[in-house]
Amino acid sequence: QLRQVFGSTVPAFPPKFYLAMTQSMADERRSQLEQYLQNVTLDANITKSEVFINFFRKLQLATFKIQTQRAFLDVYLADGSNVTLDIQTSDTAERILQVTSCKMGIARELIKYFTFFFIQDRDDGALSVVKKVAEFELPYVSLQSMKELDCKLGIRKWYMDPSLDMLLTDCKASMNLLYMQAIQEVKRNWIKPTEGQMQELEFLQKNRNKAKFLEKIREVRFYGYVRLDPCICDYPEVGCSAEIYAGNNEISCCIKLPTKQTKEVSFKINRLRSWQVTFLGEEDTLEFRFEYNDSGTWEWIILYTKQAFLLSSCLKKMISEQMIK
Repeated sequence: QLRQVFGSTVPAFPPKFYLAMTQSMADERRSQLEQYLQNVTLDANITKSEVFINFFRKLQLATFKIQTQRAFLDVYLADGSNVTLDIQTSDTAERILQVTSCKMGIARELIKYFTFFFIQDRDDGALSVVKKVAEFELPYVSLQSMKELDCKLGIRKWYMDPSLDMLLTDCKASMNLLYMQAIQEVKRNWIKPTEGQMQELEFLQKNRNKAKFLEKIREVRFYGYVRLDPCICDYPEVGCSAEIYAGNNEISCCIKLPTKQTKEVSFKINRLRSWQVTFLGEEDTLEFRFEYNDSGTWEWIILYTKQAFLLSSCLKKMISEQMIK
């Protein structure tokens, strides 16, 4: 159906095997199907098309045996409060985001700077952004399928260039969202202010000077980045643990070496040629690998993280923002 609408711009569907498959043949086809789906969703014209959205709407509803009907959905803000929306179970994230913007009073032209994420408040007090919600995804259905993770649907800004904050501060509702998220990231240690910066931020917060607070926090290390949960990487040695931050045109890694020493590494996206996400067969285990040029040679850097698709979304966003510039 996609090829009928979009022609040769749609990648060829992986061919089927008509004889009994061996395990290696099955693994190969599974890999080809994963790659096909990832390639198809790179084209925004396809993911916004009626044929694509209708197919995935039916697929999501049928998979989890959910009927289209009226429902109430809570959207959580960074300060812990929530907005309750009257929706249909078959509403896409894009549709629900529009409803959210109307209810919160966010200017229509600014809602594109926000999106939904599935958020998890962990027992140890850490905040985990599990994944970005795709525009064609049905948030109500996805939440039902993720009940064991105890996730919430949260609205957060969706851009990787901190200077874009300035476009949103003239609208009270959008500025409030930015401010709440900035406060949250300070409390959860997502960003790394110096002692002097922290004192200034506390003073501005106490005096409720939101505009000046947002201006000052743009100077803080890791502001505007997305922080991933601690994961395992193979750089510079196999089996190292790492904290990953994505933003400001880089993947920044704080790597703990086997010697217990830490190493700060910044992988700039203008030196990155390609990346891929692969399921490893174990539940929720993903491999994120990217091809990086360091000192004139290309090498593959591998991360093992459940948030591989979130990192992939961040990279695509950073590249698109660079292209617009």
